[in-house]
Amino acid sequence: MADDVIAAGVVGVGYLGKFHAEKYAASSKATLVAVVDIDEARAREIGDLVGAPVFNDYRALIGRVRCVSVAVPTRFHFQVARDFIEAGIDVLVEKPLTADIAEARDLVAAAEANNAILQVGHLERFNPAIRRLEGVIKEPKFVECHRLAPFVERGTDVDVVLDLMIHDIDVISSLVRSSVERVEAVGVPVLTDKPDIANARIKFANGCIANVTSSRVSVKRERKIRFFQPDAYISIDYDQRRAQIYYKPAPGAGWLGIRAENIEIKEGDALADEIDSFLDCVRTRTQPLVGGSEGLRALEIASMISAQL
Repeated sequence: MADDVIAAGVVGVGYLGKFHAEKYAASSKATLVAVVDIDEARAREIGDLVGAPVFNDYRALIGRVRCVSVAVPTRFHFQVARDFIEAGIDVLVEKPLTADIAEARDLVAAAEANNAILQVGHLERFNPAIRRLEGVIKEPKFVECHRLAPFVERGTDVDVVLDLMIHDIDVISSLVRSSVERVEAVGVPVLTDKPDIANARIKFANGCIANVTSSRVSVKRERKIRFFQPDAYISIDYDQRRAQIYYKPAPGAGWLGIRAENIEIKEGDALADEIDSFLDCVRTRTQPLVGGSEGLRALEIASMISAQL
């Protein structure tokens, strides 16, 4: 294996882990050493698909890989990720970082103590729409977000806040860049024993308000986010890959001075970009776009919301 090609593994090859395995297998920056799943049949299925050996114990990867993706159920994130980190192996762990705040803090501390890269799979940060408009969204005063999806079985080991809303919490937090002062939230269980639809109103210390709605029991899918700021209104439709920007008119120009800009977002592969960025961090030892501290911050806000449901 060439020195600059990184030995990688994937732990947990369910719905999301399968895609991780495919991206590593297709990457020129990595060699997929093995995939791991406690379901031996599933491990063999994905191993055959990507042409990689299989194991049913993740510890078999220690000593074989430089980095791993961890895509096991949330309640196992801490144990699995910590074991790799303490072995000096870099980790990309799917969101949410862990099942609770104490575990998340311990995991971030372990990564720092072991000089390990810890990246959290907040995929929307690599969404082409967000990347395209990062420089346009400045000091928003109000954010409104809807993430609605039909029901599927996966992800139901946690409530809708940790399943879906946390994507938008992370994006909003990264763009507002202020601590949270207060949250108000309501949620309703519909098809599971945990809230399947929830709304949260988040007040940041800098005065920004975010109103966030998430549902995993909707008839149709919708993913939209809107930013209101002193100089512009920005609307992003993730699914339609379209954004609109309305710029505030110059003083005295009146409403006819409003300037509109329509932006078509090129189709991208956010997961491939996320894994590519992770591999670059592994090679260069630089901090990831969404590191452990960012994953912890999103989890802290999500936990504040979940506590009120």
